[in-house]
Amino acid sequence: MPGSEAGRKIIAIEEHFMHSELARHFKPASANPPHIERRLYDFAGIRLEEMDAAGIGLQVLSHQSPGSQRLEDAVAMEACRASNDALAAVIREAPDRFAGFAMLPTMFADAAADELQRAVQELGLKGAMIHGPSRGRFVDGPDFSAIYARAAALDVPVYLHPAMPDKAVAETYYAPYSESHPDLLRAAWGFGVEAGTQAVRLILSGIFDKHPGLKIVLGHLGEAIPFLLPRIDDSLKRKGNAPVCFAEVFKSNFYVTTSGFFSTNALTCCLEELGPDRVLFAVDWPYADNVQGVTWLSGAPIAADVKQAIFYDNAINLLKL
Repeated sequence: MPGSEAGRKIIAIEEHFMHSELARHFKPASANPPHIERRLYDFAGIRLEEMDAAGIGLQVLSHQSPGSQRLEDAVAMEACRASNDALAAVIREAPDRFAGFAMLPTMFADAAADELQRAVQELGLKGAMIHGPSRGRFVDGPDFSAIYARAAALDVPVYLHPAMPDKAVAETYYAPYSESHPDLLRAAWGFGVEAGTQAVRLILSGIFDKHPGLKIVLGHLGEAIPFLLPRIDDSLKRKGNAPVCFAEVFKSNFYVTTSGFFSTNALTCCLEELGPDRVLFAVDWPYADNVQGVTWLSGAPIAADVKQAIFYDNAINLLKL
């Protein structure tokens, strides 16, 4: 495996877990099939076995979607703290195998910023993950700016994870095909549209003018933005649009991962648009297979030093591992 051949361990940075104190607030608590559910709650058994089988040395853990962005106000703060504490305890048991992203109560932005700081400075977590809109509101508005200000000050990334489309959007744009093809709402289309829209809105909000060092991570090879980047940038420069250097901001402040998207054509596009320092390896375990992900990237027709950057170096640099 590449990890042993290079004398270094492969780092996968979008790998999920479940914590019962957070998950119990969702009804139903989980819609995952049993084999997925077992893996989400496992840390010392099948998770490590499947990591070892693929040559993955370290997973950066993040809580399964939906995250705290759909929790009721009364439970959000306590549930996030409990989840972050539990994640930190898992990491302490195996610090050579796990790192993690914090869960934040984004509906309380100042408290979320403080929880991010606690998670990073006291618990040793490496940033935060946000799962889509916060109680139906995209998290690019001024009410959420404290979170990004604190992330920039701490020099840690915020990972924007997809979420299910809003019910009204689902009914208008995806029905009736979402009944016959339910994954249309998820990985097949809806997830990418939701996360990509959040990223576009974040750039247009001007938050990167205020915090030029802010780092944002997108999974699934950038939720199609790298492919569309020249067209988006050219269109937003047309007369009548407020000035924005969209492509410049995306290339300077965003990172993308390979989570659940093992396509050489898509990877090539990302490398050409963003460069080799902005692409990181991820599997999206347990929804995608570790061996498949590692085998694909190991065999991709790209230079060995670029593979090394994607497998290890970029995660080490971004997350200070």
